[in-house]
Amino acid sequence: MKRDPSPNAVPALPAQAISLDVLREKYLKEGEQSEADLLRRVAKALASVEAEPLRAEWEQRFFDNLQAGAIGAGRIMSAAGTNLQATLINCFVQPVGDSIQGRDDEGFPGIYEALREAAETMRRGGGVGYDFSRIRPRGAEVKATASLASGPCSYMDVFDHSCSTVESAGARRGAQMGVLRIDHPDVLEFITAKRTPGRWNNFNVSVAVTDEFIRTLQAGGDWALVHRKKPGAALIAQGAHLRGDGNWVYRTLPAQQLWDTIMRSTYDFAEPGVIFIDTMNRDNNLRYAEQISATNPCSEQPLPPYGCCDLGPVILTRFVKHPFGFGGAPEFDFERFARSVAIQVRALDNVLDATFWPLAQQQQESRAKRRIGVGFTGLGNALAMLRLRYDAPEGRDMASRIARAMRDAAYGASVELAKEKGAFPLFDAEKYLEAGTFASRLDEPLKQDIRKHGIRNSHLLSIAPTGTVSLAFADNASNGIEPSFSWTYQRKKREADGTRSEYTVEDHAWRVFRSLGGDTNKLPSYFVSALEMPAADHLAMMEAVQPFIDTAISKTVNVPADYPYADFQGLYLEAWRAGLKGLATYRPNEILGSVLSTTPMEAPAPQVERRKVDPMRTMIERRPPGQLPGVVEKIEYWTQQGRQTLYIVVSFLPIGEGRERAIEFFMPVGQSGESQQWITSSMRLLSLAARGGFLERALGDMRKVAWDRGPVRLGTYSKADGTAVPMWHDSEVAAIAYAIQNIIARRQGEPVAALVTPPAPAADAPPTMAGAKCPECGAHAMIRKDGCEFCTSCGHVGACG
Repeated sequence: MKRDPSPNAVPALPAQAISLDVLREKYLKEGEQSEADLLRRVAKALASVEAEPLRAEWEQRFFDNLQAGAIGAGRIMSAAGTNLQATLINCFVQPVGDSIQGRDDEGFPGIYEALREAAETMRRGGGVGYDFSRIRPRGAEVKATASLASGPCSYMDVFDHSCSTVESAGARRGAQMGVLRIDHPDVLEFITAKRTPGRWNNFNVSVAVTDEFIRTLQAGGDWALVHRKKPGAALIAQGAHLRGDGNWVYRTLPAQQLWDTIMRSTYDFAEPGVIFIDTMNRDNNLRYAEQISATNPCSEQPLPPYGCCDLGPVILTRFVKHPFGFGGAPEFDFERFARSVAIQVRALDNVLDATFWPLAQQQQESRAKRRIGVGFTGLGNALAMLRLRYDAPEGRDMASRIARAMRDAAYGASVELAKEKGAFPLFDAEKYLEAGTFASRLDEPLKQDIRKHGIRNSHLLSIAPTGTVSLAFADNASNGIEPSFSWTYQRKKREADGTRSEYTVEDHAWRVFRSLGGDTNKLPSYFVSALEMPAADHLAMMEAVQPFIDTAISKTVNVPADYPYADFQGLYLEAWRAGLKGLATYRPNEILGSVLSTTPMEAPAPQVERRKVDPMRTMIERRPPGQLPGVVEKIEYWTQQGRQTLYIVVSFLPIGEGRERAIEFFMPVGQSGESQQWITSSMRLLSLAARGGFLERALGDMRKVAWDRGPVRLGTYSKADGTAVPMWHDSEVAAIAYAIQNIIARRQGEPVAALVTPPAPAADAPPTMAGAKCPECGAHAMIRKDGCEFCTSCGHVGACG
């Protein structure tokens, strides 16, 4: 692995398998053999927009800076310099108006036009955020068709399904953020929608909370849910009325009731997030030229309609001298860091001219404002290498110093770039620096330079998640602003041929400490992980860094399962008081685990001794005449509609040597219900599979069937401590298949537990949390960590917004 060549830098370490895997699978292109080949491709692409006399010089400087640790976000590292018509921009905000097609009365694209534009953006590799608040509420009047509106949540279903079907450039799954204002009449439905498993799987969701709402909440007042569109006659009969400001009040409820609904949902289901929309607009350098109502999928970029985030983190661990005090007192090289940030500003500014734009409106928006987002990654590791605890005042002070140094270097570099290439077109010095904007808090000499020379980029800073780029280019350094999640864990990986491999993944700072002679069995106290520190200390780090970031911060505040609900609510109010622009938390709990399923990975089918003729698998042309031995099983399971009861008959054929073979399945007459026809059909097909000799495969396929009506609970398995845990299946089909597998296993005298007992975790594995189904290992353990999807069972990293 390449290391920064400067003196006293982190020692060279052999590349980890995880880094090589991610590098090959996500970033290396045809003909590239190494990280250096990739960095040369990116440097050349970003320098290609420079004037010819300077092009070679800047290609080398960009290459050197990439090697030093100033990398691009995933889209840049993957697509820059290729022949793909893929965007180098990670995320966008897509406006959505209140009409079906065309444009609404204020010029916003209609719902299906917005859907088309978003699909094109995702197809080119970009994630998309939306504010759905303009869409009229459920029950509102639709004059053109003399009907009633179905509301924004129903249209979010359409956007969700569209995202599922669009394959992004570079095989990157589309990421989406859905936002709804806290005064929208459908906000309660929005808050609780993701409690239904399977709904909005391709969305993060956040409520846009206003200052007025927080003040109403603190005063114990009532809150009006309003919209400019007229409600239908039924709602008017129930009390909906026109307010003096021209908005219709659909309903009024206690602010505390609405807040409790948000907090309870977030406490139990980890969503919705909360964004403080007035803080975002008040702090905005361009509040004179735009209105922000949504963010990108990981919330670190508040953006206007068609706005984009052009991101590039700097790896902080590369700037620590004498890590852990080996060879001298550890220190952070602020001077070298500032030089790297300045070059990064120019590189990201060039991205805006080098990228392919999915939509002309996105290109126009970018050219008018030239937003970029220099950030950092590896903060948790860098602090440990400086012998500072992440959750201590000294750690937060250092983080503030680093963030301030990044701010000053970035804004200074953008002024220099304005001297050379011109300020962004919408620049207005007095409005840009007026009291209250982020830029108004810069040091006076820098503000004077901005007044005199202008500035190239309206916004320059963003702390984004860095999941896969941290793995590929930073030796698994801690992600973004986060502390480390664990020091080592075992990664299980499914290979192309269906086999599974396993290897150890190690934290970068932990590896450096070991390589320098540190005892990893007795880690110093400054090695503190995300799950070891109080939630308040996660929040305190955001408070320390946010004043120096002109957009926002993507961070997950980890909350223990037993965290008191009253304290949990307090986190969000403290975030508002501290001027943060949003907050996302994750608290593992029984409800979340139940909804998102805790089914273990399926065990392989028992191996049967191969014979020349296997009577368990030979084809049976027809059912033997006469009566066969069999069992009648009563199956009780639970769906979203409550308890369900079913009787199934399984007939067995004696095949000698005391063995029997299931060959017939049917449902006794007299049972009723809307699902019975497909069950009867399934039983007949299973009977054919049984007589054809491929029953196990058919049942295995049934176990994989999923539906959109929520999980089905049937059966239990025993954890290592003997605790019985409910099993959850992805559909009624899957649950019935599981029940039949158990009937057969019991009949054949096989231990049923063998079918359902999960594999024991490795001794050094991090705590496993319940979550969504992992596409890598099959465990239901995918959580949101550091803004990315992360499997706490096998370590797989999914989409990062």
